[in-house]
Amino acid sequence: MKEFKIRENEAGQRFDKYLAKLLEEAPKSFFYKMMRKKNITLNGKKAQGNEMLCSGDMVKLFLSDETFEKFSSAKQASHARAKLQIIYEDQDVLFINKPAGMLSQPAGDGTPSLVEYLTGYLLDTGALNAADLVTFRPGVCNRLDRNTSGLVAAGKSLTGLQDLSAMFHNRNMEKFYLCLVVGVIKNEKYIKGYLHKDEKCNKVIISADRTEDSQPIKTRYRPVCDNGKYTLLEVELITGRTHQIRAHLASEGHPVAGDQKYGDKKANQYFRDRYQLKYQLLHSRRIVFPKDCGRLKALEGRTVTAPVPGLFGQVLQGEKIDITRRNEIL
Repeated sequence: MKEFKIRENEAGQRFDKYLAKLLEEAPKSFFYKMMRKKNITLNGKKAQGNEMLCSGDMVKLFLSDETFEKFSSAKQASHARAKLQIIYEDQDVLFINKPAGMLSQPAGDGTPSLVEYLTGYLLDTGALNAADLVTFRPGVCNRLDRNTSGLVAAGKSLTGLQDLSAMFHNRNMEKFYLCLVVGVIKNEKYIKGYLHKDEKCNKVIISADRTEDSQPIKTRYRPVCDNGKYTLLEVELITGRTHQIRAHLASEGHPVAGDQKYGDKKANQYFRDRYQLKYQLLHSRRIVFPKDCGRLKALEGRTVTAPVPGLFGQVLQGEKIDITRRNEIL
C-alpha cells in the first residue's frame, strides 16, 4: 500500500487528473476500475474521480509495488539552466523577460525552452523539489514567437498556472508591445481583420473579410516617435493570434523591422548590415492587470514591465529615434 498526502501544488484539481499524473503510464480505465474496487481511495472512502482535491487530503493506493512501478512515470521532469531575467515573482506566478531566440515552449526537437529553464530555476531556488514534479509541472501561460522578446508569464503553483492561464484565455488584462516598423505613422489606429494560418509554411494571411477557418483579430497601435523612415510603435494586442502583430502591421504596409517572414527585404538587409540584426524588433513590453484577479490578489492593479533588449535600444539610438521620448518608454 502507498499513501500520499495532497500538497498545496496538488490541491484544486480533480482526483482523476491527479491520478493521471501519478500513474502516468496507466490507461484511464485502470484507475477508474481501481476506484470502483476501492483499491484506490480518497480520505479512506470510495471515490468517483470527479472530486476536487484539497490540501491535506489522503490518497491510498492498494497496489503491488510492481504495478505501481509499471504505471508510475519513471521520467524525470525535463529541466535546464540559463540565467533568467525575472521581472516579478510571488508564491504563485512569475514573469520572465524572454530574450529573442529562446523558445517559449518545447518544440519536440530536444532544444531547451523557457519551460525547461523555468523548471531548473524553481529547483535551484527551492520553490519546487523533485517530489513536487511528480504530480505538478510548472508552465508558461502565454507564448511569444521564438524571435520575439519580452514578457512571458508562468505559473509556479497549480493555482498560479490555472488562474493566470484563464486570465490570458479570457483576455482579462491589457497587453502592450513595442516594435520598430518601416515607414512613418503619425496617428493612432484601431485595425480589424481576419487571420488564416497556412500550416504548411507556418505563415498567416490577413484579409478584410472572413474566410474558411479564419479567426477575427483586433489590434490597436499608436506612434511613439519616428525619424522620417521608421516609426516606433506601441501596440495593444486585443486578440492574441499566431503572428498577429507582425502580419497585421505588414498588411497595413508597415512591416516590423528585421522580420524575416513578413518584413521588407531591403529594410531587413539594412538593419542586418548596420546592426547585425537577425530577428524582428518586436518586444512584449508590459501587462496591465485589472483590479480583480480572483485568487491572485498580488496581481490586482499591477503593471508588469520588461526593459527592451540592448540591441533594440542600440538600433533606436543609432537611428536617432527621439532620444528624450525614447527614455520615457524604455
